[in-house]
Amino acid sequence: MRELPQSLTPPSNGETVETEISRRAMLSGMGAMALLGIAGCSTTDTLDLPQFQLDDTTTGSVHPMRPAISVDKNITGPDVMYASLTDGGFQVPAVPWQKVKPEFRRQIVVDKTGEAPGTIVVHLQERMLYLVQPGGDAIRYGVGIGKDGFRWSGRANIQYGKEWPVWTPPPEMIQRKPELVKWQGGQPGGLTNPLGARALYIYQNGRDTGYRIHGSPEWWSIGQAMSSGCVRLINQDIIDLYNRVSKKNPVVVV
Repeated sequence: MRELPQSLTPPSNGETVETEISRRAMLSGMGAMALLGIAGCSTTDTLDLPQFQLDDTTTGSVHPMRPAISVDKNITGPDVMYASLTDGGFQVPAVPWQKVKPEFRRQIVVDKTGEAPGTIVVHLQERMLYLVQPGGDAIRYGVGIGKDGFRWSGRANIQYGKEWPVWTPPPEMIQRKPELVKWQGGQPGGLTNPLGARALYIYQNGRDTGYRIHGSPEWWSIGQAMSSGCVRLINQDIIDLYNRVSKKNPVVVV
């Protein structure tokens, strides 16, 4: 039986403020500033801190003509963004962010997608997901993608999302991996669930594509092509993304 759609929680912490300093000036002075605070995918509160340690090598390109950028109080240092957290009764482990390539850590970059604000753009070759922001910026997350022969691309939308979703391997996957038969009735949400802390369900023309944007306990798979087709994020990142989107956000996978 298909699970009933569940509306996403409207964004509550994605507010941005405009600042007239340049991106380059902001980064150079950051040390002294305190900014505003396919169902078939398989395994393979604002913090008030005295100072942030931003990685100034991972902010993306700077457009020399842009007079201002948006600053998000929840895009801080990786030690904060990837710290352990309690969510939905689960203690999400900290991510050893030093082992994650800098370009795959959550950050604000100049938008290069050309899409409207609110659009989720997944660039398969780059292994990046962009959430387009007003004003010419985007929030970028590193992702893992499907193996050759398992990928989907196109334009669609987020139909609904779920927190700590149940994962049900499709029959085709159980045929490939008979050990998954124990979950043919669904694996409950939890820390070892392949869908991670959140899942966003991609529909096209009103029909389920079978593909999801979801979390994963396997942080080391980010940047790799090893899933059964879905787009996976670090659990801390999918929680952040989930809180920023709402039902019907456009999705572009290229």
